[in-house]
Amino acid sequence: MKIHYLQHVPFEGPGYISSWAKEQGHDLSGTRLFEQEALPEPEEVDLLVVMGGPMGVNDEQDHPWLEEEKMFIENCISHQKNVLGICLGAQFIADVMGAKVEPMPEKEIGWFPVRWSQPARKHPLLNFLPEEQVVLHWHGDRFDIPDNGLPIASSEGCENQGFLLDERILGLQFHLEMTQDGLAALIENSRTELAEADGRFLQDVQTMLDEDYFAENHQTMRELLNRFLK
Repeated sequence: MKIHYLQHVPFEGPGYISSWAKEQGHDLSGTRLFEQEALPEPEEVDLLVVMGGPMGVNDEQDHPWLEEEKMFIENCISHQKNVLGICLGAQFIADVMGAKVEPMPEKEIGWFPVRWSQPARKHPLLNFLPEEQVVLHWHGDRFDIPDNGLPIASSEGCENQGFLLDERILGLQFHLEMTQDGLAALIENSRTELAEADGRFLQDVQTMLDEDYFAENHQTMRELLNRFLK
């Protein structure tokens, strides 16, 4: 399989997805959009993974390449490719599918539980999921579920935490792919955001670094990806 990821900033890469692709013998490539690297043709991709980032879906003025990225995501969807969006990536998918993306009343940053929905846990692609799982959140925006999408998860701070569409388009608001080193880099590059953030769903840096749900989250990510590509 040819796996291609879109990376928006240097400090939010594919994380555990790189290890999974190597283990499974898949080809992994990426486009670092922040360095104006060229996008592949949709025909060259079996699974597109759209990573997270600190920008918003409508920040084309600051990041002109966002417009081309949205068109590429839409083209991959229209070419019947499998598409996985993580955090900002899920928001991009929701946006190109016509769903609303908007700021949240409070940011959600840290390790907090999500509840996997009952319909998701009955779906053949997702029926291995537990009722609840602690995952890493880092977002200040939220999305509506695209038309005909299956809502798959929610949290106390954000009702829509994920969706599945046509069994080949998966959006996750949270970061199952995050590694310990990746979280440390994200924190280091987000000091200003953390200093300015406030609310009920904001963990302090030391708590985030001390928590260790990585192995459990990676196991979920691995099973999702394996089933997603069958």
